[in-house]
Amino acid sequence: MASYVPIVRQIAWILLIPQLLLMGLLIYIFHLLKLEDAFFYGAATYLVLYFRLKNLVAKDHRQGMKLVKQQKFEEAIPLFEKSVDFFTRNNWVDKYRFLTLLSSSKMTYKEMGLCNIAFCYSQTNNGQKAKEYYELTLKEFPENGIATVGLKMINSFVQNAKTEN
Repeated sequence: MASYVPIVRQIAWILLIPQLLLMGLLIYIFHLLKLEDAFFYGAATYLVLYFRLKNLVAKDHRQGMKLVKQQKFEEAIPLFEKSVDFFTRNNWVDKYRFLTLLSSSKMTYKEMGLCNIAFCYSQTNNGQKAKEYYELTLKEFPENGIATVGLKMINSFVQNAKTEN
């Protein structure tokens, strides 16, 4: 089933540098081991690490995203809440995600999780909870454009509803 749910991916290009350095280090290690295909083994090791870390550490977030793509918003909320809780307790994993998760995302997983919870609530006609989560996102991440736009949309709908009545 094709998803019509918008997915926003913001990349912090500078965070690719440490990842490329890590891949280079892996290739160099395999070169030192005198393996003929050092580049292949280094790149393959990097890719295995990348997918294992994403699937193990950020599994709740990824499962939540799968449910969002299937438009199962109510089922996705608890997964995003678990993800936010994990990354709140393990802030260092999120802060250094370019190394711990090999992620070059501009947004932290906690920030993405809060925005996703707000979005899911907005899709289940729970505008008040969506507004609360967008406000919470902006309280912790004042520069978050997704939360700013989401909150403006909710406030616009509320304002329009008041003027129509």
